[in-house]
Amino acid sequence: EVAARSKFWYFLSKLRRVKKANGQILTCNELIEKNQRIVKNYGIWLRYESRTGTHNMYKEYRELSLNAAVQAMYNDLAGRNRAPPRGIQIIRTAEVKPESVKRPNIQMFLNKDIKFPLPHRVMRVEKKYKTTFKAQRPNTYF
Repeated sequence: EVAARSKFWYFLSKLRRVKKANGQILTCNELIEKNQRIVKNYGIWLRYESRTGTHNMYKEYRELSLNAAVQAMYNDLAGRNRAPPRGIQIIRTAEVKPESVKRPNIQMFLNKDIKFPLPHRVMRVEKKYKTTFKAQRPNTYF
């Protein structure tokens, strides 16, 4: 909430000649999705400060909510671009339809026939049949 209020005053001071002393924030509400059990595609347009300058960027995330997508964006930029949260400005966010997805790492999950194989499964043995040493290797394919 503190970060949201700080960002609000930052952007408002850029748009209009308003100081924090001359205004008041009445409420600060978190946006909650209607149905958080369905995975959706989100597009985020942003600007961030790097060591060399300011960069504009568009990123796509596949998450359950917009809040989770923004959190993933902050984590992604911190890891890949070493961008601290104070140097990131979100310009726009939107839910992206499957036909409009641009990034290949999101497109690969849009196939209806997608399968996730379990390649290396080790069967658990009941405690009464368990031994410390076994003469044969476990079977990991079924």
